[in-house]
Amino acid sequence: MRHRSLLAGAALAGTLAIVLTGCVPNSTAEGSTISVKASEKSCELSASTASSGAITFTISNSGSDVTELEILAEDKLRIVGEKENIGPGTSPKYVVQLDPGTYYTTCKPGMIGAGVGQTEFTVTGKAAKADASQKKLTDQAVTNYIGYVKAQTEELLPATSAFTAAYLAGDDDKARSLFASTRVFYERIEPTAEAFGDLDPEIDYREVDAVAEGLSWTGFHRIEKDLWPPAADALNSDGTSALLDWAPSTPEQRKEFADGLNADVKKLYDLVHAKDFTVSLSDISNGAIGLLDEVATGKISGEEDWWSHTDLTDFAANVQGAEVAFGNVKEIAAAKGGSAAKLMDRIQGQFDAMNSLLGRYGSIESGFTPYDEVTDAQRKELSDQVNALAEPLSQLTSTVLGL
Repeated sequence: MRHRSLLAGAALAGTLAIVLTGCVPNSTAEGSTISVKASEKSCELSASTASSGAITFTISNSGSDVTELEILAEDKLRIVGEKENIGPGTSPKYVVQLDPGTYYTTCKPGMIGAGVGQTEFTVTGKAAKADASQKKLTDQAVTNYIGYVKAQTEELLPATSAFTAAYLAGDDDKARSLFASTRVFYERIEPTAEAFGDLDPEIDYREVDAVAEGLSWTGFHRIEKDLWPPAADALNSDGTSALLDWAPSTPEQRKEFADGLNADVKKLYDLVHAKDFTVSLSDISNGAIGLLDEVATGKISGEEDWWSHTDLTDFAANVQGAEVAFGNVKEIAAAKGGSAAKLMDRIQGQFDAMNSLLGRYGSIESGFTPYDEVTDAQRKELSDQVNALAEPLSQLTSTVLGL
C-alpha cells in the first residue's frame, strides 16, 4: 500500500490533479544514469533517452513533502518501475532494467494524485543478452518468482472468500479471526498488485489515503473498521474523528464491500495467471526492497491496521515476501564473487536477525502480539532492525544487475 505523508498540507491535494510537462534535455544519458529533480510541481529528467539495460535514476527531492517516481509503460497505465517514499531533501538511487521502448516518467508529491511532470522517456538499443550460465540463473529466478506470486493469489482467493462470507453473514468474531491470516497472502506480493494501477487502492487503501485522493474507500481496511468499530472519541491515524463521514455498514453495504473485494482479488488472480504475465530481474529485486519499505512506512508506525492492531502479521508477511524475492536473485549476485557474495551473506544475516526479533512476538501461524501492546521501546528496536536490513538490501538491484 502506498502511504501518503501525514505531514502534507491539505491544499496540496488540489494541486496534484494538474499534470505538468517536465523540462528534459533531448539527449542521451551517459552511463545509463539519469538525474531526476523532483518538487511539488515538477519532475525534471537530465536526459530523455538512455541505452537499454540497467538504468540508474538518482532522484533529488527539493520539495517539502514525500514523493515517488513512477515509470509507466507506453500505454501510460502499467507501472514498470517505481521508487516510493522519497523524503524531502533526500537523493536516493533507483535501479531498473528496461528493454528498448517508449516509457513515461512522473513524480507524485504526497504520493497521491495523477502525478506531475509526466515525460516521455525513450530506451534505445537492443535487449541485453546474458551468457548461457547467467541466462539460466535469470530464467530460473523469474520462473520461480512468477510461480510464487501465482501460488499466493491461489491461496488469497479462497481465503478472501471465506473472510468475506463471515463478514457478510454478520459472524464478526469469525471474520475478525480470519482478517490477519487472509491478508498475509496479499502482503507477501504487494508490489505486484501495485503494478496493476487501481488494484492496490481498491484492495488495500486506508481511509486517510482514500480520502486524500478523493476515492471511494473499499477493500480490506473498509471492512476492518466495521469489524473493530471505533469508540465515540476515537481518532483516525491523521487525527480526525473516527466517526467523521463514517458509520457502521448496513447489510446492503456489507454485501457491496464483500463483493467488491472478492472481485478485485479475482482480478489480481486473473492478471498474474495470464499467459503474458511476467516479471523482470529488477522487478524481483526491487520488489524485495519495496516490501521492506512497506514495513518502514506503515507497519512500524501502526498506521496500517489502525483498528485491528494486527500490524505485526502484515509486518512479518512483508518480510517473508521480501526474503523470498531476495532468495530468488541472491545466487545470481553471489555468483559474481567478491564483495557481491559478501553482500548477499550480509543481507541474509540481517533477514535472520529480523525473523528472530519478530519471533519474540509470535508467528503468522499462531498470531502476533497486538500492536497496541508493543511499547515504544520495542517499536524502536523493530525499527532499528528494519533499518539494519534496509541498508544492505538497498544495494540488491545494482548488485544483481552488475552495476
